[in-house]
Amino acid sequence: MLVEFPVNFLAGITFCRGISTNQMDILTQGIVGAVAAQAVANKENSRKATVIGFIAGLPADADILIRSNADSLLVLEFHRQFTHSLLFIPLGGLLVGWVLWQLYFRKQPVDFKTVFRFALAGYATSGLLDACTSYGTQLLWPFSDARIAWSIVSVVDPLFTGLLIVCLILGWKKTAPRMAQIGMVLGLSYLVLGVVQQGRAEAVVRDLAQKRGHTIERLVVKPTMGNLILWRGVYEHQARFYIDAVRVCYIESPQYQAGGSVAKFDAATPPPGIDISSTTAQDIVRFNRFSDGYLSWHPERMNVLGDVRYALLPTSPLPLWGIELDQNNPENHVEFKNFRDTSKATIDAFMEMLTGEDAGWERMG
Repeated sequence: MLVEFPVNFLAGITFCRGISTNQMDILTQGIVGAVAAQAVANKENSRKATVIGFIAGLPADADILIRSNADSLLVLEFHRQFTHSLLFIPLGGLLVGWVLWQLYFRKQPVDFKTVFRFALAGYATSGLLDACTSYGTQLLWPFSDARIAWSIVSVVDPLFTGLLIVCLILGWKKTAPRMAQIGMVLGLSYLVLGVVQQGRAEAVVRDLAQKRGHTIERLVVKPTMGNLILWRGVYEHQARFYIDAVRVCYIESPQYQAGGSVAKFDAATPPPGIDISSTTAQDIVRFNRFSDGYLSWHPERMNVLGDVRYALLPTSPLPLWGIELDQNNPENHVEFKNFRDTSKATIDAFMEMLTGEDAGWERMG
């Protein structure tokens, strides 16, 4: 029963998320915003702060609506861009606060300054929370288009969200902001644990590369869905990407599984038949920039370039998403594709790796 619940939970979350896998789940965004607003409120306004903060934690992700039927990469370029930047936080908080004030709180015994303060606290969490995941958030826009991704927590993590929900509910019932402040401490502590676990997983990958005689040119280590135990490591060596799964349980020595390697795609050289000035070639450059250069041909799908950083299983060379090229029509935009397998076999395989039941694990030593 204890194993069956997370299997069903993760399966449902993975199935329902669609492209929103690229952002922290909407419930957690609202919960974190609510906790932040409640934490800066007094006892009298704590419930109002909770509602305002929850709502304010959501609008930043409205940028996912910026898309084009003709250009499927547009949504990738604008998602987690200006609405998530640090510079935009005051304006975002002001807009949310003003709308809530006009629609509801104008007739309530609370002034606009107070509503704005709670909205600002809630909105401020959006970009920072998303930067803790692995997708990449342009926190420094417009001064830099670098995508900051600390990769210390999954886009869905029931334990992280659950801790905050408990504190939020207690704070609501008791109208006690101190519970939200405790929630903030617990949430930050969990993220710090993510930093520690990431460091342990990265050390394993570096040791593996050294044993193979490889020089790591670039490396990314990211948590898998819903936990801080099972990690995916991808490093580059001599134009190949090497994939490893690492299991860093809190009370056991680290384990690993080698996932093989795939050839790196050279984005500076378009595929045969595609002119460097064509729309397709330009789209390849755009997707390569979004993927931070972690591009490889899909092992099972012709004319598909995948982002090797993401996969359903941490050892899999099959990318979670990629772009499909139409080499017969190079002036057309490429098509962004998601490759999701939410079958019971895939979920079972994931859970066996997470719980350590998979027979393929090897101990470091």
